[in-house]
Amino acid sequence: MSPIKAPVNLPELVKAAFNKARSNGELTYYATQVTVLNANSTPFQLRFSPALANKPVAQKPKKTDEPRKPFDPFESPEKGPLFIAEIPSSSGHNLVLNKFAIVPEHFILATKEFKQQTDLLERDDLAATYSCIEAYRQYGEQHQGHNSELYAFFNSGSHSGASQPHRHIQLLPVARMMDGLPDGARWDVLAKQLGPQHVSGLPFLTFAETIHRGMTPDELHGIYLSLFKLAVDAVESHVGAENDSGNGGARISYNLAMTSDRLAVLPRLAEGATIFKDGTAVGNLALNGTVLAGTALVKNEAEWDALRSGGDGDGVQLLEVLSKIGVPKDGGGSHTKKL
Repeated sequence: MSPIKAPVNLPELVKAAFNKARSNGELTYYATQVTVLNANSTPFQLRFSPALANKPVAQKPKKTDEPRKPFDPFESPEKGPLFIAEIPSSSGHNLVLNKFAIVPEHFILATKEFKQQTDLLERDDLAATYSCIEAYRQYGEQHQGHNSELYAFFNSGSHSGASQPHRHIQLLPVARMMDGLPDGARWDVLAKQLGPQHVSGLPFLTFAETIHRGMTPDELHGIYLSLFKLAVDAVESHVGAENDSGNGGARISYNLAMTSDRLAVLPRLAEGATIFKDGTAVGNLALNGTVLAGTALVKNEAEWDALRSGGDGDGVQLLEVLSKIGVPKDGGGSHTKKL
């Protein structure tokens, strides 16, 4: 697809960097419990990590006469303990570990120069992301039995689950996303299922198109722009255009997901919704781009118990939350084009 090439041994580099940083206390891995809930027959992973409730919160700088520059975790990471590698050629991206990992070997593609998370993605952002996906795929071909899939996602805008203003795309090894799942669990990456033959039971609109490694970077970027336009049109048709949406150049909040054969966009209207147990609010479920993988995460036991309270994998309350985060679907499957 692209002259931009990730290191051919990228899975080995990520694993080695993760193990070293974890053993040195430079990153935190949050172990989770997991179950699979069915939201309108769509299997969703629900994970619970009680330790996340104690995750460090960035301290607000003390008031001084001189303004302080906010900390940027992606600025000049080359000599830091979370650095993995740079993407060679002209893409201008670094690969770094996620400092707070729910999924082992969670890593991030960040621009070397500061660019806004709320601006539209550029051609090289997508090409560099796909080069990582392709590096994992090729490694899997050479090492039989190695699950070589990568799931990439991007959060943009105030309702998307975004937390850092410096542009970055996150990558998760699918094999590690499956850690802890019960034997025989019926789960796969949701974005891969958003296709012409799949009638999704999801309550929100998604826009997806098939992609392949024979595409040029310009073709891939063109698909992204067309999907993004559909997402903007859907939001504006539902709530009207906003002159100042708080979402920067992107105009809307949205999540993007990329796999080896799929690019998907989910326009967002809310980050999450309240969770109830017996009519009483017990917490809030916030969702980022991992929602397009079919995963959700809670931080306390009351939320965990409430979402599982239907029994036997009943995801009725999860479905209720999902119905509030995006543009409601009028019916039918996801909007998908096939090249």
